[in-house]
Amino acid sequence: MVTYTALILKFAEQGEKTGWTYIDVPADVAQQLKPGNKKSFRVRGTLDNFEIAGVALMPMGDGNFILTLNADMRKGMHKREGAMLQVSIEEDVDFKLVVPDDLHECLTDDTDALSYFDSLPESHRRYFVNWLNSAKTIATRAKRIGMICHAMANGMDYGQMIRAGRERNQ
Repeated sequence: MVTYTALILKFAEQGEKTGWTYIDVPADVAQQLKPGNKKSFRVRGTLDNFEIAGVALMPMGDGNFILTLNADMRKGMHKREGAMLQVSIEEDVDFKLVVPDDLHECLTDDTDALSYFDSLPESHRRYFVNWLNSAKTIATRAKRIGMICHAMANGMDYGQMIRAGRERNQ
């Protein structure tokens, strides 16, 4: 477990990261967590007294990483941009992506779609799974499964699928 103090920051104009709240994970800290690694990986631990698990550290170059703070994390810590934060983290080696049975069952109906899904990096598959799991109704979940299966059959990434869905609804 690595412990350090971090300042909560927020991206201004930074492409797709505009408006994200995050903390820096300096290269020396990242090397203590996962030596020699320069790719995204998952961590668990505490931010002040708020427990986290399966949270991605994203590489920013020069060995530095960021840990993004979503709304639930910020509310749980009762902190916002500019606040200091006590960080205690370690690599989360137990965190694995679980593909929901209903999605997997539908993907197995089209071996090309399943092959494409399985070929995606875990972080990209996680976008689809998290989006599916955020559906609040059975009807929405069913619609999303259909959209994911269509996207996989057509070799789309998550962003392409979302844009195609918006275009169909206009």
